[in-house]
Amino acid sequence: MSRYAIALRAASALIPLALLANAAHAQSPAAPSADAASEPAAPAATPSTVAPATDNDIVITGQRLEAARSLIQPSLGATDYAISNATIQALPGGDNQQLNQILLQVPGVVQDGFGQFHVRDDHNNLQYRINGIILPEGLAVFGQTLSPRLVEKFDLLTGALPAQYGLRTAGIVDITTKSGMIHNGGQVSIYGGSNAMIEPSAEYGGSRGGTNFYLSGDYRHNDVGIESVDGSRHPIHDKSDQYHAFAYLDHIIDAENRISFLGGYADQKFQIPNPRGLHSNGIFSVGGRTDFLSDNLDERQRERTAFGLTSFLHSAGPLSLQASLFVRQSSLDYHPDVLGELLFNGVAQRAAKRDLNMGAQLEGAYKVSESHTLRAGAIVSRDRGTSNTTTKVFPLDANGDQAGEPFGIADNSAATEWTYSVYLQDEWRILPRLTLNLGVRFDAYRGYRSERQLSPRANLVWTPGTGTTFHLGYARYFSPPPFANIATPTVAKFVGTSAESPGLQSTTPFAERQDYFDAGIQQKMGGFTIGIDAYDRKSRNLIDEGQFGAPIILTPFNYRDGRIRGIEGNLSYARGPWLAYANLAHAKAQGRNIVSSEFNFDPADLATIRNHYIYLDHDQTWTGSAGIAYRFVGGALEGTRFGADLIYGSGLRTTPDLGPPNGAHLPGYTQVNASLSHRFAALGLEIRFDVVNLFDKVYKIRDGSGVGVGAPQYGPRRGIFAGVTKTF
Repeated sequence: MSRYAIALRAASALIPLALLANAAHAQSPAAPSADAASEPAAPAATPSTVAPATDNDIVITGQRLEAARSLIQPSLGATDYAISNATIQALPGGDNQQLNQILLQVPGVVQDGFGQFHVRDDHNNLQYRINGIILPEGLAVFGQTLSPRLVEKFDLLTGALPAQYGLRTAGIVDITTKSGMIHNGGQVSIYGGSNAMIEPSAEYGGSRGGTNFYLSGDYRHNDVGIESVDGSRHPIHDKSDQYHAFAYLDHIIDAENRISFLGGYADQKFQIPNPRGLHSNGIFSVGGRTDFLSDNLDERQRERTAFGLTSFLHSAGPLSLQASLFVRQSSLDYHPDVLGELLFNGVAQRAAKRDLNMGAQLEGAYKVSESHTLRAGAIVSRDRGTSNTTTKVFPLDANGDQAGEPFGIADNSAATEWTYSVYLQDEWRILPRLTLNLGVRFDAYRGYRSERQLSPRANLVWTPGTGTTFHLGYARYFSPPPFANIATPTVAKFVGTSAESPGLQSTTPFAERQDYFDAGIQQKMGGFTIGIDAYDRKSRNLIDEGQFGAPIILTPFNYRDGRIRGIEGNLSYARGPWLAYANLAHAKAQGRNIVSSEFNFDPADLATIRNHYIYLDHDQTWTGSAGIAYRFVGGALEGTRFGADLIYGSGLRTTPDLGPPNGAHLPGYTQVNASLSHRFAALGLEIRFDVVNLFDKVYKIRDGSGVGVGAPQYGPRRGIFAGVTKTF
């Protein structure tokens, strides 16, 4: 257990109407249809009559091909919240903040510790796509693999997803990257402030003929890399150093074909923060020493990931097709403070995990007629993971007392998982204003287990006019446990030592199977957009994750039965220089009967949960966000922008003394952030000032109790930051 366990024993635009976005993408006949991208193209000219392509021709071709890619993967009835680069820049922190912080402004997204967040009260279960290509899962816990700097826009898709989305289904974060075709030029920036924060960055894009590119990179250092464990303004031992690099390149071969490549690398080092003033309790002794001060602990974790995605896009006549290859290599290394952890917890574990995930993705759309568009796809991936641990433990006698000096136990493992998916669906425009999207998907995986499922999907979208859209959907989901995080320790090795588990049962996690219902309505009136969306989900083998050891690695486990339901409301206004939004969500997530990774849990808790539904540790009843921005137009303040946003949470779950697991919740909180920026257009220069947690609200995200929760974490204290950006 980590020092978290020690502490336990002793955490332009501002989300405009785009956020409320497209509850469905079916459009009325009066509006331009997305299907226009797949209309038959005019016959190609012969070489003797082709005029030299101009830059404008290339841009138009690029835009048409991009529209064709979007046609392959429309949301088709899913709930879609979109955020543009302009939105990101208007938020306090702009693109200097981490991507997870931006996502907290989306309806129904709950803040958690370790930089984690939850969509609609699901623990993780997120899939990232970049330009339509799946980014494989990796091992990152604290670190963010993707920087907001590379984002042109992204959509968070949730609800009843169409058949092209599977395996990870709580939310799809679909990122469209910047490209040199649009961002021709570059900028350099320096940003920093409180907690020794410093973040230099650079980006550059360009195009020549049919080729365009975009590059970005940044370095981030601060003294609060992970949430404070005691709420202090200056946590002990909490520095982090993080590097990101990204590259995008594409080439338009001709009017119908494009090839592209993108890749990225992240290297992130974290100190694990220390609680203050705690002493080891004298139960254990190493070479005669029994005392250790928690301030002096030195635990560290390093996370690295590299990925590459390449694709070929073809669009001609009624057919659009994209073939892609993807690969991601990631690693996680935990370095313990051996002496300190032994004296506090009786266990000190060195852990090194590696994962290599690669695969292929083929998807296409074919416009059969004005009423029918067929879509189909196939995805296959291979995931290879290794885990090497060496655990220092004490031998124990029959009474549970130390019986000698510590010794090491090695526990190494390796495994491979194959995943296969195929789908077929038909977008059927039954009436001019009524669209039905029917699909079916088959998923199978073979790794620690072999499981499979056939999953029907159905979405109905009605646009009666006057800015109103209704949608109703059902999806059957199949989500394997996150392969890279599955723990397979040889539990029997640790019997008779200070690392002996509460139990010996170690069932391998199962795939989760869900029945998901979603319904919503959206209304646009002048500058206002208002929406409401409700969902109900029943799960078999619901997947949750917890932190059970000193390495901060989240381990999956299953509740045999799960039920999650909620409702989201959102309102936005955009007119002239004003932009504003507000979101509020209510959710309830419960599970019953833990049926995998049982050795991690206290037998008494297992007995209680076996026959009683409990709240999931990441359940939060009320979640909200809001923001406002004003851009000055004309006069001496031309180029000045003011903005503010907030997040609200009614509190994650906690276990009260003598109460049921996760039987209470932490106090609610509101965090307000503010931003002021000014652009000197003639100089190509922008300055900005940001304040995080304006009112210095001290609040707990976690208190260290709860099922699978090993650490207290607090929200950030007030921070003041400033930055300068030069565009060229």
